[in-house]
Amino acid sequence: MEYNDQLKNRVKRMEGQLRGILKMMEENKDCKEVITQLSAVRSAVDRTIGVIVSSNLVECVQEAEKNGEKTDELIKEAVNLLVKSR
Repeated sequence: MEYNDQLKNRVKRMEGQLRGILKMMEENKDCKEVITQLSAVRSAVDRTIGVIVSSNLVECVQEAEKNGEKTDELIKEAVNLLVKSR
């Protein structure tokens, strides 16, 4: 799978958020603010995982269908990846 710039930018945004959280911790900010930001990063990670798994699944299914292969196992594997990431 090729990771496009949009996907890489998502990860860079998360990296920036994590740096901001670390700065908040170093400045002894209120725990509610820190938790709010950590929750936002977790949500961003979950959404990114979903995008990667779904994009890869589409590519794999298209390739399998082109080659006359069954896609059931590919779909099960993608679902398992999503479940493990939770």
